[in-house]
Amino acid sequence: MSSMHVMGGAMTRFGKHPGIKAPELAQQAILAAVDDAGIQLEDVQAIYCTNVLGGMILGQVILRDLGLNGIPVYNVENACASGATGVHLARHALLADQYDTVLVFGIEQLTALGGGTIPLQRNDEKTDLYAEAGMVLPAIYAMRATRFLHERGAKPADLAAVAVKNRHHGTLNEYAQQRNEVTLEEVLASRMIADPLTLLQCCPSQVDGAAALVVSKRPGPHAKDVRVLGSVVVSGLIEGPRDDILDAEITARAASKAYEEAGVGPKDVGVVELHDAFTIAELLYYEALGLAPTGEALNLLHSGATRLGGRVPVNPSGGLLAKGHPLGATGVAQMVELMWQLQGRAGARQAGSPLIGVAQCTGGGIAGVDHAASSVHVLGV
Repeated sequence: MSSMHVMGGAMTRFGKHPGIKAPELAQQAILAAVDDAGIQLEDVQAIYCTNVLGGMILGQVILRDLGLNGIPVYNVENACASGATGVHLARHALLADQYDTVLVFGIEQLTALGGGTIPLQRNDEKTDLYAEAGMVLPAIYAMRATRFLHERGAKPADLAAVAVKNRHHGTLNEYAQQRNEVTLEEVLASRMIADPLTLLQCCPSQVDGAAALVVSKRPGPHAKDVRVLGSVVVSGLIEGPRDDILDAEITARAASKAYEEAGVGPKDVGVVELHDAFTIAELLYYEALGLAPTGEALNLLHSGATRLGGRVPVNPSGGLLAKGHPLGATGVAQMVELMWQLQGRAGARQAGSPLIGVAQCTGGGIAGVDHAASSVHVLGV
């Protein structure tokens, strides 16, 4: 079976970009990724555009000015997992020998929404009821956090420690929106959003950004060839009344399949970029990804293993908490970061010399399931 190689990648700085429209941001990332891959734009045979809230045929609008008229353009939306889903679909096409070289880019301009929480899906009666009752995503994660504090004998400061770690990593990342250190006291004293989650325990909602990857059946120009060893996208299962809200079942299921496909296990992983939209999420995903046994997430965090310099640095980019979360771009940006890490190109935030990296993204708050979608990718050199 053919391999999928990450030839090159790039991203814009995540943050507020006043006066710059989404197409321009995306074009910056696309052109930089093509240059990083050592190819010409006309070598790209198909494009996957991943976006959540930008409207119809966004990919074609963005590519119109780049002279790529006529090649296939696929517009992909899968909530926060959109970028990862685009990479997954591109891999399908390469393995099927449909194309030799394709480009996946993600773009989002959340500042255009004017602020506030991302709205839940509103196309069925159950979800409308949830949304009308105030069931926004911070509230959902706050319930998980409250249960975690109760079940694990944890303190609010344990949750805040995730934000301290990831904000520190963000200070080292020139692409991150938030680049300032914070203390436990500052995290806990920040404005309450949904008890026990304070403002600094939630990813910023006012952020724009784009990221792009060139993937191919052949290696790129860099000394270390990064390959996609495992790529899985799954949807959520209907939850029962006795299901444990601390069991990130959809991510655990995706991770198990991805590890099996890649022929590796959690102990082989040297660096992770995961979906820390809220501090509690990172702790739950430690266990779902097999980085820690059930009930041991806090021990893993406080041991320092997931900090830069630790055994398995998690979110060396700063994660969503510091780097930001422009929805459609996030999954692609995670893999750009892993490419840099595996190739030793991450600068001040370089996480040692990892051989295996894992990217994890979930997406979609809908009634009755854990999440709508979850994706786990395993990359290796």
